[in-house]
Amino acid sequence: MRLQEFWSRLDDRFGSMRAQSVSRDHLFSDLGGRSAVEAIDAGIPVRKVWLAICEAYDVPPRER
Repeated sequence: MRLQEFWSRLDDRFGSMRAQSVSRDHLFSDLGGRSAVEAIDAGIPVRKVWLAICEAYDVPPRER
């Protein structure tokens, strides 16, 4: 998954305002207690970050 696709999916799922909050304010245990942005900056694969968000927010499998 490319970073552009990640942001597009995040915006589609949560709306642009909430997507920014989800990516910056929520700390994910699956990402070592990091936010999505921190995890990406730390080099964690974008796909893994997306799946952690999906798990935390119960995104249906067809949207993952």
